[in-house]
Amino acid sequence: MFEIVANLHSHTVYSDGWTDHETIAQEALRAGLDVVAVTDHNVWVDGFDGYRYNHGRQVLLVTGEEIHDPARQPQKNHLLVYEARRELAPLATEPARLLEAVAQSGGLAFLAHPFDRGAPARPGTDLSWVDWQVEGYQGLEIWNYMTEFKSLLRSRLWAALYAYHPGWIARAPFAETLQRWDALLGVGQRLTAIGGADAHAFPGRLGPLRRTILPGVFLFRTVNTHVLLDEPLHGEMEEDRRRVFHALRHGRCFVGCDWPASTRGFRFQAQGHLGRAEMGERLSVGLGVTFQIRTPRPAHLVLLRNGTPVRHWSRSMAAVEVVTQPGAYRVEAHLYHHGALRGWIYSNPIYVTA
Repeated sequence: MFEIVANLHSHTVYSDGWTDHETIAQEALRAGLDVVAVTDHNVWVDGFDGYRYNHGRQVLLVTGEEIHDPARQPQKNHLLVYEARRELAPLATEPARLLEAVAQSGGLAFLAHPFDRGAPARPGTDLSWVDWQVEGYQGLEIWNYMTEFKSLLRSRLWAALYAYHPGWIARAPFAETLQRWDALLGVGQRLTAIGGADAHAFPGRLGPLRRTILPGVFLFRTVNTHVLLDEPLHGEMEEDRRRVFHALRHGRCFVGCDWPASTRGFRFQAQGHLGRAEMGERLSVGLGVTFQIRTPRPAHLVLLRNGTPVRHWSRSMAAVEVVTQPGAYRVEAHLYHHGALRGWIYSNPIYVTA
């Protein structure tokens, strides 16, 4: 397996961001990313996709779109769309039609920040997904750094505090998001979890203080999606992006917060008498399935089945567990950072069938 690190949610001056595509690419290079996606609001901007290079490193920039109905009040239903390669924002008023058009275009879609509490100091800033009856999306953005930042803003003073200490923000995905994901997995849906920065680089001002709020070069070192490929990226844009989004579509990835410590090297695999499985794959339970978990440093681990903990391990880098019940199994890893136990790694499921 070849692991690459992608950040799948950022914005430029074409919507409500404050940087351009080239700045995002350079910040992604400085942060050590392999892939970065620009997802401007309700505009698909063609012509910027491709590889960028600097000091022997390369990053693949791809353009998607974050689509929502701007006339709806209050705002809801933000959808991240990738690889449709055409403008679909006019369909934002009807999520079911929008998702159908994404599929017809060969694209894939993820619910952006599906539970967004908004900023306590600014009522009306909740951007949650509400049309849960629709189908056809590939997964959910379970962890969004900007959304978590918003949820902590009880005043302008708190905003200034986190602007100067952004590493204090990340705690974990919202419990409501994980509960909804687990509930959908429990009724048989196969949904991929991704994470993203939601980078905007807003200029901040409090009296004489001036500071960029969560610049991309910081955010791209935080909540990322680590994608597992059969081969490394070759430097050919179309073939590489095809393989990256194929892996995302099939759940061969995990969400990692790389700020307290790099999550590169995490693995979650299963072995049964009928074969092996990686994240996103199915495996028959047979006489039992053995899960193998490996993390790049000691962490507090938990194996869950349909959202219910099966077993915990304390400060472990490797764990093995045999299960005999069908279900969607996933792993969480937590680390102590800044005096609290915080989320670190969230795997995609391995689906054990009867």
